[in-house]
Amino acid sequence: MPSTHKKVIVRKVDRDTVNGHVAPSHFVRDGKLELQNASDRVAAIALTDIKCVSFVREFGASDSLSRTLQIQSMPGGQDGVRVDALRLRGPAIETIKLEAELDATDQLALPTKPESKSFVQFGLQPQLAQLEMLINPTVETLIADDNMANAGTLEIIPLEQPLTLFVWSKNRVVPVRLTEFSITEEAFDTSLNPIRAKVSLGMRVLNVDDIGFSTPGGHIFMAYLNKKQQLASQATSVALSVLGLGGLP
Repeated sequence: MPSTHKKVIVRKVDRDTVNGHVAPSHFVRDGKLELQNASDRVAAIALTDIKCVSFVREFGASDSLSRTLQIQSMPGGQDGVRVDALRLRGPAIETIKLEAELDATDQLALPTKPESKSFVQFGLQPQLAQLEMLINPTVETLIADDNMANAGTLEIIPLEQPLTLFVWSKNRVVPVRLTEFSITEEAFDTSLNPIRAKVSLGMRVLNVDDIGFSTPGGHIFMAYLNKKQQLASQATSVALSVLGLGGLP
């Protein structure tokens, strides 16, 4: 593949996508986009069938989510005390790590649309700033605390942020606290606004041991745990007799 060829993802009107390589200087001919696909064959796609063309570094979705659950089991017995092996002290401590790529290419391809206005003017800065405000106090809060300090009032309790919810489908809505946060800005417009960025988030799910049963976050966690319990009941279980363990007390 010549070094002058660029990797692109073609998003079609029918929501299909095509990955391939194009020569940036002449990839449109006779009303069609020509690209070399993964089979090294030249494919021609009518421009009327294309929603947008995105130039990328690598193919494949970069979004990924990993979860870790720390079991809240009883501590091991000592001095001959029997171990409560099957007892749990509370819900498992769940941590979530999410890596996602934000790209304003689609919005910038249609700059006249009302919903694209902020992307044309600021790029991805509003979206990134919204994430950053999850871990920063507001200016008004800082000024109010400073005024209290100047008036001789000492604020002992640390600043409290609004409850943050992590929503990953209707079956996974949980209260969380951000523990890790990093941003890598990869592409910019002429005003140096980021138009493509990778975001890495680390979160700890807040359960009833953290925020109690009667709080809004506690209610949301219990609904999440109840949904998980309902989903678990949908899985098919295997009888012990199938494993040759029938007749056990």
